[in-house]
Amino acid sequence: MSEAGEARGEEAFSWRFEVRWTDLDGNRHVRNTAFSEYATHTRFRLMAAHGFDQARLEALRFGPVMMREEVRYRREVLFGDELRVTVRCAGLSADGSHWRVHQDVLRADGKEAALLTIQGGWIDLDTRRPIAPPGELAAVLLSLPRTRDYEELPSLVRRRSPGP
Repeated sequence: MSEAGEARGEEAFSWRFEVRWTDLDGNRHVRNTAFSEYATHTRFRLMAAHGFDQARLEALRFGPVMMREEVRYRREVLFGDELRVTVRCAGLSADGSHWRVHQDVLRADGKEAALLTIQGGWIDLDTRRPIAPPGELAAVLLSLPRTRDYEELPSLVRRRSPGP
């Protein structure tokens, strides 16, 4: 369990991976970008599991946008190792437009290989402006297990003042 831990003792959404040859760097360690790819894939599997697959995001003309990513490496991971990547909510704005998640990359022995903290929001694909997600997706975010360091985030949606 990460230092963030689980605030409510709930099971986090997770996805399993096997480390492929193409995930390795010149030292035969998992390359840093592979950890990001595992985390991204897990977040998209979470959304798809709740009805927000690529086709639905396109039909609704919105999608996630990542604003910050931090990776802390804990233990070595090698070719053929089995990994489990979790998703827990570390922060959310009241309207769901701004989010932060912690994602643990766990080895088969349960030891943490890496911890990723990702902060992002949602963007309207036509206007290219931040938006709040549909209520159904906001509910999914609200239902995620929270980390101990969970905090409410400010909205990313800028309210326009009425014209003259």
